[in-house]
Amino acid sequence: MKVLSLVVPCYNEEQSLPYFYDEIVRIAGILTEVEFEILLVDDGSKDKTLEVMRGLHEKDERVKYISFSRNFGKEAAMYAGLMNVTGDYAAIIDADLQHPPELLIEMYHGIVEEHYDSVAARRVTREGEPKLRSFFSRCFYRLLNRISKVEIVDGSVDYRLMTRQMVNAVLSMSEKNRFTKGIFAWVGFKTKWVEFKNVERVAGETKWSFWKLFLYSLEGIIGFSTAPLAIASFLGLAFCGISFLAILVIVMKTLIWGDPTTGWPSLACIILMVSGVQLFCMGILGQYLGKMYVETKNRPVYLIREAQTKNLDLDPDGYQKRQEP
Repeated sequence: MKVLSLVVPCYNEEQSLPYFYDEIVRIAGILTEVEFEILLVDDGSKDKTLEVMRGLHEKDERVKYISFSRNFGKEAAMYAGLMNVTGDYAAIIDADLQHPPELLIEMYHGIVEEHYDSVAARRVTREGEPKLRSFFSRCFYRLLNRISKVEIVDGSVDYRLMTRQMVNAVLSMSEKNRFTKGIFAWVGFKTKWVEFKNVERVAGETKWSFWKLFLYSLEGIIGFSTAPLAIASFLGLAFCGISFLAILVIVMKTLIWGDPTTGWPSLACIILMVSGVQLFCMGILGQYLGKMYVETKNRPVYLIREAQTKNLDLDPDGYQKRQEP
């Protein structure tokens, strides 16, 4: 019998995990043609999430867990989970039940019966989400699709089921600055989209503030598009042209009407504007150089403090010996 592995990133999900486990057990009772493996990834939680994971593992041998040495972020948790699952199929799903577990049934049939490489979920409504956040989210997807070569479906989430072939392709992209939605689109493969309505968290609070989402969107833009560099170059050329025209105007004005002392406010405004554009372009270059700096240091994406999974090779101190699939 083939195995379906679930990768479940968790950060302070002490309250949500028992509800999540009950739902997965119910779904596993319906999908009896495949065995389930549940890999819970503790992303340095500050509550009793790890204790709950230990309890679920003792209760059910299908439940495995990995606990990071600190909070490395959801991207690192998803990467670690995919690296250490053993299933023929692998799904990424949140523990707060905002990703409806019953969609796993349709996803599994989409891969097995319709021969897709991946079945992914997308939200068609944003009920319960702040309107300003929804607006900026839609703008981000439109912008990224216009300036990059990858196409990310509006409303897409991390929730998807993949074949082992696609999982290996995702793992082959081992960059440190990860934007998994863009990676899914970049590796390609035949993908089916299933729609669902936005669901409120079953317990706890969201970990994604507006600022964190903004930084995450920058990760996607910088990781999958060089358009900001082209924009900086265009602005530089444009202001060079404007400066050249301004010099001609000033020379002609001086030759015809003399050299009056008026006009310093407009000159000050021009200097401030040009300086601002220069700093903006330097900031764009700095973002790309910063990402390159992080990559060249070649630090691990995550470090493990404790784990209970048969696919993980740890040394006596608890550190992972390998990070290759």
